[in-house]
Amino acid sequence: MSVRRVALLTAGGFAPCLSSAVGGLIERYTEIAPEVEIIAYQHGYHGLLTGNSIVIDAEARAKAGILHRFGGSPIGNSRVKLTNAADCVKRGLVAEGQNPLHVAAERLKADGVDVLHTIGGDDTNTTAADLAAYLEENGYHLTVVGLPKTIDNDVVPIKQSLGAWTAAEEAAGFARNIIGEHRSGPRMLIVHEVMGRHCGWLTAAAAAEYRRWLDTQEWVPSIGLSRERWDIHAVFVPELPLDIEGEAARLRTIMDTNGNVNIFLSEGAGMHEIVAQLEASGAEVPRDPFGHVKLDTINPGQWFAKQFSKLLGAEKTMVQKSGYYSRAAAANPEDLRLIKSMTDLAVECAFKAESGVIGHDEEDGDRLKAIAFPRIAGGKAFDVTQQWFVDLLSDIGQSPVAAS
Repeated sequence: MSVRRVALLTAGGFAPCLSSAVGGLIERYTEIAPEVEIIAYQHGYHGLLTGNSIVIDAEARAKAGILHRFGGSPIGNSRVKLTNAADCVKRGLVAEGQNPLHVAAERLKADGVDVLHTIGGDDTNTTAADLAAYLEENGYHLTVVGLPKTIDNDVVPIKQSLGAWTAAEEAAGFARNIIGEHRSGPRMLIVHEVMGRHCGWLTAAAAAEYRRWLDTQEWVPSIGLSRERWDIHAVFVPELPLDIEGEAARLRTIMDTNGNVNIFLSEGAGMHEIVAQLEASGAEVPRDPFGHVKLDTINPGQWFAKQFSKLLGAEKTMVQKSGYYSRAAAANPEDLRLIKSMTDLAVECAFKAESGVIGHDEEDGDRLKAIAFPRIAGGKAFDVTQQWFVDLLSDIGQSPVAAS
């Protein structure tokens, strides 16, 4: 396929891979096809609809490697669903009566884009699929190659999403300082709320990473510096229904013995119960353009803290969220390696006119490939039967059976 101009966009929530993925795509095109023009739409589909783009110039090409050192996204993100016309009209992105897909298609045509690279989660890439299908149906053959970004690691059927490893490492580092607060008062309850709307992978991975750090430390129990007090005492994820009364009884014993309890909580754990409680009280539950509950407005961590604080007899309770600390971090070495392999393949697929989302296909022997857009979906559940997670719960005295 003849490729003259490619466009990049990043969308959805941040993850520790966006800046590096943008840099990796620019580097690869510059290495093997420097004649290809590259543009970037600012703030994802927002910029595509409004025509807000920049040209990747010689300086940006020469210094693209610097982007690997940073988190965030240099070209900006937003949450825009092209099939949600009402929301696009409300935000002034299209006029009343306009089809956002048509507006986006016309912009891509006007900009002469042959290949569109989308870097985002399932919402970003399913929106890209809608756009690609619309373009094909209307006679404009555009190759769309997506890269899977989400710290939740919950994209079907992709084994490992970009940025998730880094987010787990960062969340564990965040927890080290937060859990250090456990002696700031007697009978201290600390809730570390981790991102993860439907999937508990990040919470579990962060807990495992934190406990690996614990394994490397020395302790002085006689003065009060003990592993037991610094340890995690419960890990709550959406995939394990929670028996609050039963867990509280177990944790009360730990509180009585150690004087503190530390909980790792996935923000999606208990979400259905919280939403049901709010709606039953007549409260409105805010949702984003994709229909997802805005978790930051319902405060799952505070809800859980309120339940457990009373049951544990906590004198002081602290809830801290690591999400925004973690998701805009620079990619770690593991993610940099994964980003490199995926961006290189994304460019290869662009020249073959092969659309899809790049990832290791769990339904095809974990083969790295361009996975067809219709197969991409969000909300992949974390497999709580994996031995490393079963062992983790066993080590901290929490039973998956009891928790369910």
